[in-house]
Amino acid sequence: MLATTIHAPFDVRLSEVPDPTIDQPTDAIVRIVAGCICGSDLWSYRGENNITAGQRIGHEHVGVVEAVGSAVRTVKPGDFVVTPFMISDGSCPNCQAGMHSVCKNGGFVSNLPADGGQGQFARVPQADGTLVATPEMPDRSLIPSLLTLSDVMGTGWHAAVSARVRPGHTVVVVGDGAVGLSGVLAAARMGAEKVVALSRHEPRQRIAREFGATHVIAERGDAAEAAVLELTDGVGADAVLECVGTGQSMATAFAVARPGAMVGFVGVPHGVDVPIRTMFSKNVGLAGGVAPVRAYLPELMADVLSGAINPGLVFDQELPLADVAEGYQSMHERRAIKTLLWP
Repeated sequence: MLATTIHAPFDVRLSEVPDPTIDQPTDAIVRIVAGCICGSDLWSYRGENNITAGQRIGHEHVGVVEAVGSAVRTVKPGDFVVTPFMISDGSCPNCQAGMHSVCKNGGFVSNLPADGGQGQFARVPQADGTLVATPEMPDRSLIPSLLTLSDVMGTGWHAAVSARVRPGHTVVVVGDGAVGLSGVLAAARMGAEKVVALSRHEPRQRIAREFGATHVIAERGDAAEAAVLELTDGVGADAVLECVGTGQSMATAFAVARPGAMVGFVGVPHGVDVPIRTMFSKNVGLAGGVAPVRAYLPELMADVLSGAINPGLVFDQELPLADVAEGYQSMHERRAIKTLLWP
């Protein structure tokens, strides 16, 4: 089969790799209907993460179950499924506590002896605990939104949950990538009164507003802090969603948080120092991390299928899998927010 591999910084290729097989009775084989490129994939693409030449890349996909192991009970061949980016058995103590992203028998999709989402097929371990099937085969128009549930929509939701967003809150979202935009949608869906998106890019601002942003601030750094304080009469935000993972984004998140606020962080940290003195003096909390998207999937899937949310709008580029290298380059150059790949 064909799957995306990375060989060096800025060098991704579509390569011939072995077809996946059922190796364990808890496995499933999924024919990928749609995959995509994640902003976190760009850390490896840019050479900021260690890579092994030829390794698989990608971790988001939806598709149709082709085969299952003898122990699989919750999905069957022919089911349309969403695959979370973290494998989970659904039964360990961490899964039972809602922390599927740190399952004792799981792991990251592309780090396991499995397959990421940028290919034609994938072996999914722990299928019963990981895969979530739709009630029936979805219309093609719903596939982009269902695909976001494998990662970015669930991750943006986790940022809002971690920040303890409540109805009536003023929420600031730091980051205008697909996760940040999903955080805007999550905060609005949770009933925030003001949702402030920090974004300098008009196409992203437009989606943020469509997702429920009531205000958009284009400044960064000190200027962004001043703009948020002016908007909130000098008080700051009740909740802040940090969806980037850099030192500057984390500093901005704490600077705009009011005393007693929570910062929910889901950006993969690169060069981040936690401002513990600020947390202490302002009584500002920090929570978040790798999103347990499997915990949120049933609720978010119901919202997508009912039309209550349309997170698939974050895909502003759709390409055939053969053009995956162009997808990476366009996202790296910020010509695209998020690229959907059709095998």
